[in-house]
Amino acid sequence: MPDTKDLDFSTHKVPTFSQVVEELKELWSMVLPITAMNWLVFIRAVVSVLFLGRLGSLELAGGALSIGFTNITGYSVLVGLASGLEPVCSQAYGSKNWDLLCLSLQRMILILLFAIIPISLLWINLESIMIFVGQDKDITAMAATYTIYSLPDLLTNTLLQPLRVFLRSQQVTKPMMWCSLIAVTFHVPLNYVLVMKMGLGVPGVAMASVVCNMNMVVLMVGYLWWRGGGGGGVVMRWRCGIGGVCSGVGPLLRVAVPSCLGICLEWWWYEIVIVMAGYLDNPTLAVAATGILIQTTSMMYTLPMALAGCVSARVGNELGSGKPYKAKLAATVALCCAFVIGIINVTWTVILRDRWASLFTKDDLVKALVASVLPIIGLCELGNCPQTTGCGILRGTARPVIGARINLGSFYFVGTPVAVGLAFGLNIGFSGLWFGLLSAQVACAVSILYVVLVRTDWEAEAMKAKMLTSLEISTSCNRLENNEEEGEESKNLLRNGNGNGNLDDVL
Repeated sequence: MPDTKDLDFSTHKVPTFSQVVEELKELWSMVLPITAMNWLVFIRAVVSVLFLGRLGSLELAGGALSIGFTNITGYSVLVGLASGLEPVCSQAYGSKNWDLLCLSLQRMILILLFAIIPISLLWINLESIMIFVGQDKDITAMAATYTIYSLPDLLTNTLLQPLRVFLRSQQVTKPMMWCSLIAVTFHVPLNYVLVMKMGLGVPGVAMASVVCNMNMVVLMVGYLWWRGGGGGGVVMRWRCGIGGVCSGVGPLLRVAVPSCLGICLEWWWYEIVIVMAGYLDNPTLAVAATGILIQTTSMMYTLPMALAGCVSARVGNELGSGKPYKAKLAATVALCCAFVIGIINVTWTVILRDRWASLFTKDDLVKALVASVLPIIGLCELGNCPQTTGCGILRGTARPVIGARINLGSFYFVGTPVAVGLAFGLNIGFSGLWFGLLSAQVACAVSILYVVLVRTDWEAEAMKAKMLTSLEISTSCNRLENNEEEGEESKNLLRNGNGNGNLDDVL
């Protein structure tokens, strides 16, 4: 009897209960370790903020300004670009095209190395930028110090972010969790030594975060070296020279840039909310409450983000294997899980709305403001969870541009006008900002669910995946390196197996 995992099933049949359960097991065996990893990364950020708080209010304010600036201008961009690997790597792994899988990793690292050049220039000039827009000079000077000492983290992330996608696309998730756990375990004592014992202050907090990420990279690379070569469940092959790597960067960018925009457009909107809160009648209370609420949404986002990344890998793997209806089942199961997660978030935000803010502040006015808005945040998550998962599905089918367009329209042409109109036009105030977020999440969720559930032709997506993963990379690489006299034919690194197309035609 053949293994049912290796078989697709007919479009005319409803998946059986056992098939649904099997998909749940596959999906959550990936999601739980990735969620744990995301939590560890979140804890690392909290530890950094706590140590900044121990240094003083000025250091805390400067560190917070720097963290916000670096998230907007740097980390969101690197994470977004790296997510462009998801469709290529997951589909290549599903079709056992190891050359495309590994070559794409090399190309993404090269893309990120170029991307960090303008980002570095922005970080170096943070102080002059912030003073130009009217920020306090003392806070800005502290933020600039934190940012300068965080510069090496850009180089670290050019390896860290692609490696995470590369391993996840091969359903290798537990090692990433353990690597993160080991790195974060040393984060607290490292902060203590650098900040408290050595008295390095804000630079010490920044350096501790850089070293933590560096440790993650070293551990992941060590794991790849130990288990690489395909013999230990991880595929790692380096076949092409620098010419072969560079010649396929353009097509990969066509996937990476929309993926980046889709993620950044949503991340940036939360920062815009903080700015808008500063223009309300009592900006101190509003900004303080906004900070608590954004930390809360970041905490809740760890699970949907993991689910989105894993369903992207599952959908891509099945499409690459030529199993469109198993890919459809993976997408459907993930969306159902997302709705359940959203309902859980609505429930606890309603039940704990009067107590939650006490974990962050003793100010009764801030507590009341958070309590009034927390149920709205829960309703936002009811839309955000399936929306985030749907974006992951779109990336798995190599259609991130659709997600980017939906995020642009929902957050900036629906959410922003509603937030501004309610908060300032109708004088609803603080809660009006979050009703704007709710309207954006509803518009986004409805649009993405329509695309995924109604407009997706899974057989056509499987055919596109077959075209993408049938590219004869190793043959092209050998021609490129050994037969330079072949000219233009050798330069076309990613030629289709029948000689009629290339990666640009597929993407």
